[in-house]
Amino acid sequence: MSLTRRTLGLAGFAGLAGLSACAPRQAANGQTVFNAVDVHPADYPTVTAVKWMGEELGRLTDGRLGVRQFPAGQLGTEDDSIGLTRFQAVDICRVAVAALNNAFPETRLLALPYVFRSVGHVRAVVDGEIGTELLNVFEHRGLVGLAYYDAAPRCFYNVRHPVIEPGHLRGLKMRAPQSDIFLDSIRAMGANPTPLTFGAVFSSLQTHLIDGAENNWPSYQSSRQFEVARHWSQTEHSFSPDALLMSKASLERLSKADQDLVRDVARRSVPLMRVEWDQREAKARETVLASGVQVSEVDKAAFAATVRPVLDKYLAEPRLRALHKRIAAVA
Repeated sequence: MSLTRRTLGLAGFAGLAGLSACAPRQAANGQTVFNAVDVHPADYPTVTAVKWMGEELGRLTDGRLGVRQFPAGQLGTEDDSIGLTRFQAVDICRVAVAALNNAFPETRLLALPYVFRSVGHVRAVVDGEIGTELLNVFEHRGLVGLAYYDAAPRCFYNVRHPVIEPGHLRGLKMRAPQSDIFLDSIRAMGANPTPLTFGAVFSSLQTHLIDGAENNWPSYQSSRQFEVARHWSQTEHSFSPDALLMSKASLERLSKADQDLVRDVARRSVPLMRVEWDQREAKARETVLASGVQVSEVDKAAFAATVRPVLDKYLAEPRLRALHKRIAAVA
């Protein structure tokens, strides 16, 4: 039986544990193959980083460990990916942190608006002690955090008109990831948030179900959303990263030495991903600008002021408030 979206829809997540046979762990020759999923296309930096992981694991184990990939949303949405990995139907998933915020409250600091000052700041945070702590929050729900990948900065784009200050968002229906933080933030900035999966955005822009969305340059370009939404606003309101997760059960099936190897190779994939990300971001921006998309600089201070109540709401929780102070102090 193949793992199609229809199969998963009919089975439901309660039955995904029984589908784990569809994700082979060990072949007759002793080879262990990890199945990895991603909603992005095969040439996207997160996908190529996991491909490198598979090649590196194969090289270091003489082919005993490897990775089989299912990119481009072949097995469903990011929410599907998390469920598949938790229930061991697949072994590895890459998802936006926003998809994890509701289930793992500690990750909310990574998604809150205007918490990070720059790409360098968020990289310093996730590479350090704070990042290690935030990789360890997943294990109580059947997942293991392997690494954080780049996915920022995120900005607004729409089909209607230039957006330079928050008032220009008023009345616009903007796609939001299925995360309370993003819904609250977009609403605070003046737009009407509409939760949709990433794969539904292009058609929703075409049919005017929504007026716009927010994301990074590579996703805006690779999804072809720039062909429909021709107004980009450089808000940089979020530096939310992506998380690379593994099924805890899949990892624990391995020997301690192999577990350590998988973790090490995942960590070493991060700088490689970042090189590709920086190149992909620059190329995506160049492609979009060449197509005639209008790019607007914005009043970032005004946007940051609108979301201050959102920050206050989430930082009322003592753990998050303490974590926010530590993040702000990172050089």
